[in-house]
Amino acid sequence: MPVGRLTPIKDVLPSPDKLVAPKDEIKITLALSRRSIEFFKAQARRNHSKYQRMIKEVVDRYATHYIGH
Repeated sequence: MPVGRLTPIKDVLPSPDKLVAPKDEIKITLALSRRSIEFFKAQARRNHSKYQRMIKEVVDRYATHYIGH
């Protein structure tokens, strides 16, 4: 049961189509060493993440560093 006077509030949430951010990504096939993949998989498990996401972050940071120079 409600307690006190209820006041409606304006809906401020975006529509579902606005919640999906467009991705500026290109899918590629990349061959990496077993050692590298095992490293990223182990780190991903420890950090409750996905190893592909970690590899993408490393590549993005590398590119961002050198784009600025």
